[in-house]
Amino acid sequence: MTESAKKVAITVVGGCLAFIGLIFVIIPGPAFLFLPVGLAILSLEYPLAKQWLKKCQRWMRQGAEQMDRFVAKCRK
Repeated sequence: MTESAKKVAITVVGGCLAFIGLIFVIIPGPAFLFLPVGLAILSLEYPLAKQWLKKCQRWMRQGAEQMDRFVAKCRK
């Protein structure tokens, strides 16, 4: 596979998954699955996608920690 074909494939697949993830942020859906996977694929070719992937991972980790605290508080 040539470099340009590889870049196009990464852009199309990663872009579609990231776009679906953004749609699922707006409407109920599994955005936590599609968005990071799309950004991870895009980060293979684009440094900006890698920055957004790190932000997304940070937000997801913070959300999980908040949910853990909430569940622990509800169990008491």
